[in-house]
Amino acid sequence: MPLYEYKCNKCNRQFEIRQKFSDLPVTICPECGGEVKKLISSAAFALKGGGWSSEGYGNEKKNSDPPACPAAAAGDCPGCHSAK
Repeated sequence: MPLYEYKCNKCNRQFEIRQKFSDLPVTICPECGGEVKKLISSAAFALKGGGWSSEGYGNEKKNSDPPACPAAAAGDCPGCHSAK
């Protein structure tokens, strides 16, 4: 459920309330009974831990050399790039 922020016009108290999307907005301050307004605040969303974003997605160094073929060392792989 989202967390909404409100501020009372009478006592200037600022408070947060967890509400469903379908709930009506709060109109009365729970402290003094004054009229409140809904505030626009920054989202409380943060990506934490490892992942593509924190690991430098797109900046990854790619190895252009294909993996070595074990059969090439013995000369048993005539079509292999390692046998040339």
